[in-house]
Amino acid sequence: MSTPAREALDHTAVPWLFAAAQATIAPHFVHQPLWLSSLTGVMLCWGAWLWWSDQRLPGRWLLVLLVIAGCAGILIEFRTLFGRDAGVAMLVMFMAMKLLELKRRRDGIVVVTLGYFLLLTHYLYSQSIPTGLWLLTAMWIVTATLIRLHGGPASSLRATLRYAALLIVQALPFMLVLYLLFPRVSGPLWGLPQDAHAGKTGLSDSMSPGSVAQLAQSSEIAFRVRFDDEIPAKDKLYWRGPVMENFDGTTWRPFAGRYQTARLQIISPPIGYETTLEAHNQRWLLALDAPAGLPPETVLNGALTAASRQPLTSRQRYRLSASLDYRFNTVEDPAVLQRSLALPAGRNERARQLAKSWREREASSEAVIRKALSLFSSEFFYTLQPPLLGENSVDEFLFQTKRGFCEHYAAAFVVLMRSAGIPARVVGGYQGGERNPVDGYLVVRQSDAHAWAEVWLEGRGWVRVDPTAAVSPARIETGIAEALPTGEPLPALIQVRTAWLRTLRHRWEAINNAWNQQVLGYDPQRQRELLSRLGLPDTDWRSLAITLGLVSSLLLAALTAWTLYQKPHHDPASRLWHKALRHLQRRQVNCAPWETPLALARRIQDERPDLAEPLMRVVEAYLLARYGSSPNDLKTLREAIARLP
Repeated sequence: MSTPAREALDHTAVPWLFAAAQATIAPHFVHQPLWLSSLTGVMLCWGAWLWWSDQRLPGRWLLVLLVIAGCAGILIEFRTLFGRDAGVAMLVMFMAMKLLELKRRRDGIVVVTLGYFLLLTHYLYSQSIPTGLWLLTAMWIVTATLIRLHGGPASSLRATLRYAALLIVQALPFMLVLYLLFPRVSGPLWGLPQDAHAGKTGLSDSMSPGSVAQLAQSSEIAFRVRFDDEIPAKDKLYWRGPVMENFDGTTWRPFAGRYQTARLQIISPPIGYETTLEAHNQRWLLALDAPAGLPPETVLNGALTAASRQPLTSRQRYRLSASLDYRFNTVEDPAVLQRSLALPAGRNERARQLAKSWREREASSEAVIRKALSLFSSEFFYTLQPPLLGENSVDEFLFQTKRGFCEHYAAAFVVLMRSAGIPARVVGGYQGGERNPVDGYLVVRQSDAHAWAEVWLEGRGWVRVDPTAAVSPARIETGIAEALPTGEPLPALIQVRTAWLRTLRHRWEAINNAWNQQVLGYDPQRQRELLSRLGLPDTDWRSLAITLGLVSSLLLAALTAWTLYQKPHHDPASRLWHKALRHLQRRQVNCAPWETPLALARRIQDERPDLAEPLMRVVEAYLLARYGSSPNDLKTLREAIARLP
């Protein structure tokens, strides 16, 4: 006798399996290489054609060759068979290949199981609201497919989907309990392989002509900030990233050694804020200048850059404070000052001579700084599409092209200052931000990426100088969209000028922020706060496990009671059967509530032979309608009841 799993697969259940497979693998086409997506699509179409034309499935030897070829292609593409991308690629390929050997119900169950597992892999790429809605729909389809494999109605699509939706709704309370009470771990839910964090966009740890301009064409959100009080003026919002001292003539890079401790003198009262940083694979926190208070497990280096101890590979929320009026390192390490004067030999000679001539004519460093800013404000243009520069990039920029983005002005200004004997360096980060009127958060995008300069002045320490403000004050006061020349194209998502589109974007971003803060941001600290409000302070994993077990047991008991004691009229067949019983009672037939339909029919055959045959037809029709799979069985039951004497 064959087991149910070895039974032949119902031919009408195959479309359900194809629908489940497509729903679970379709979003992965965005992440997979083109050849793999094409191969998967070809195998899906091939399998669908074989089912439609009722053709013979391919032999095992052909499937083995497909597996070997697919694994070889994945190995060549990813240089490994392990990791996130390679592992998901193999699962997608195996799902498509499994549809080419659908012979028994066991094969269908394998497809459903693989589909449930593939649903989890989507969260390795995105945990956004659209992803959650898609996966909820896909889970609905996969669950309906499982019902169909286990004897669900073959011809009633609506009944199968309704039954699957009911099962998902019944599982929602358990999902909520697990989400709230399951012991949380610091960091992401899964320990991801190294390649899971590849391709993150954000500020780089080096700067060369055009690098910031390229990043500024992205409208992706870099971080969000919520201030305790009013948002400071836009020209005060400098979010500090890497400080770059080393210059090889083309590229600026941070100093690789250790700094002495920063000596910060706070002049204005600190302002508190909370920042939610998107993953950028770097260590800096992009704190508001100047950081006055830092969260635990973070450090402030001697260049005043706040940084975490590990790269940020997932979204993080930090509590900080900043002083907008400050001085730092008024007494500086001579080694730092020496590095901040170094220039590569034989490069940018014209810029050096210009700066030296200023120094010879001006008595103070402040006057030299004013000379440089006056030069930028009179003859230069701010553009997101600067021309390419050669080996002497600063000379070409200052004396030929005179068109550039913020990194061009910051780099040229620092070279001029160093040539004039003034210690200077480049600071990378972000400037400004846009307030979302829906939730009050300040949104800082990649398009707000910026570079400015710092000069060291006797008695004042390091002082911020932003040469871009001299060229285009609008960039600092209003943002990049208003600062570019008329007619210069901007990415559409940055240049949102229509009022209703801006409102729509603000609302959508506020919804996403709430999702990130309240759902994805439910970390161990927030779990402890919730449990404390529920009267469970100082809980550990043991008490959480006990609480989780008790609540889950109560939910299971409630669901079981609801299932067992729901009213009979919820079932159409039961409702019609009770109608038949009322008909018999009007004919003076005693119908005991505990009596089964077949037992009642046998008793009526002895007591009321005139009712035996029509009642037996009703009983048979009721059993088919109650436990069968055809929607016509209810119609047959109604007709049998109508023919009762």
